[in-house]
Amino acid sequence: MADQLYFSRDTKVLIETTEGVWEMPVLDGFSFSQATNASEVTLSEMEGTGGTSRRGRRMFTDSFAPAEWSFSTYMRPFTSAGIASGTAAEKAAAQTVAKLAASVDGNHHAVEEVLWALLAGPAYYNELTDEFLAASGGTAYIAHSTASADIDFGQSNKSTLGTANIYFVMGGTEDTKTVYKLKDCVVNEASADFDIDGIATINWSGMGSIIEDQGTTIPAITVNEGVIATNNFIRNRLTQLSATRFDPTAVVVNAATQPTAAKKYKITQLGDTNWTAIGASSSPAVGEEFTVNSTTASGTGTGTAQGKARLANTYGLVLTGGNVTISNNVSFLTPETLGAVNQPIGHVTGARSVSGSFTCYLNNDTDSSAELFEDLMNDKTTVTNNFDLSFKIGGVSPNLPRVEMTMLNCHVELPAHAIDDVISLETSFHALPSKIDLTDEITVKYVGRDAV
Repeated sequence: MADQLYFSRDTKVLIETTEGVWEMPVLDGFSFSQATNASEVTLSEMEGTGGTSRRGRRMFTDSFAPAEWSFSTYMRPFTSAGIASGTAAEKAAAQTVAKLAASVDGNHHAVEEVLWALLAGPAYYNELTDEFLAASGGTAYIAHSTASADIDFGQSNKSTLGTANIYFVMGGTEDTKTVYKLKDCVVNEASADFDIDGIATINWSGMGSIIEDQGTTIPAITVNEGVIATNNFIRNRLTQLSATRFDPTAVVVNAATQPTAAKKYKITQLGDTNWTAIGASSSPAVGEEFTVNSTTASGTGTGTAQGKARLANTYGLVLTGGNVTISNNVSFLTPETLGAVNQPIGHVTGARSVSGSFTCYLNNDTDSSAELFEDLMNDKTTVTNNFDLSFKIGGVSPNLPRVEMTMLNCHVELPAHAIDDVISLETSFHALPSKIDLTDEITVKYVGRDAV
């Protein structure tokens, strides 16, 4: 009997939650493994009267370390084909048969959407509404519409996040499959890379409780829409960055202290100022940015009625590359019972971290990269600076797939010069919440290409 060999290019990855199974196309370079934690006991003694000294040792397996996994996917937004007619239950049934991401025609989704749900919250999936919720009947934190799919981290302040089983299916079409199941996996980190000549990718990594050999058993796929499409890849060369710096000193905006017309402000305290009348939305909130279209502000501006805003300068930066990394800093808990091989029992989250970097050529135009370096270098008093960074990955052109990552409160480090044929600056940043206990460090918007 000939040996059965398995090749990485034949591998398929499936992600299973309690409510569905998603097919996940991954790139070359995926990995998964699990190690053991062992103790060593050694003898160390002087010589006996017979001139001998025992030098033996024993080994004990204490526990299994958490299983570790990582793989990369492309960013692939798309608009769902949906189900034309029927009751909600009938649409859900037809949707499952067709393996669609949504029953609503034209709603925006992403091939890798389930991974975002696991990264950002408990990941309970309601197949009738096609939403990821905090729990059954809970709040949706991935909002789908005919305009975009919006991901926020409003449900991520949890000690534990959603888990899933990840299947690595080895073998081609004609092969006898070998299937490995990583149980109770949590997404620890997502790192989005957009180098100038490539396709936008996300590197995902995390941990699970244990690896099991499933033989040839493969769960039935329930969602694979967009997997074989060829028009939902994002070209990095079209990516744009909007970088806005806000004055570290908030100013009062009220009847006695009018804002500057046509300037951009960020609300830092609502008070009783009439924000809507001077250009803000109909439901203004702390952190909202708007351009002043009037100087008829009202309000007393005293005590709790004080309104604050920050005046902005915008830098014109043209990227040559960049990265945004979101980490949950997860750790797994494992018992330490003597006389047993202990297994991990579950995870807990650490501090959420959103950080990254971007590179651009050194340019001495007004409000360019050289001026950014100069402004940061000359600022000797601001302990935590405040930048609004918005990466439009794939550009802003209509009917092209794209992803927007917006971070409204970024602490930007001093750029580092990279000496090459053309001198560049590499700038690192840390996205922070507007308040230390909030979850508004970053929002992610997926926009798929219209069906043609």
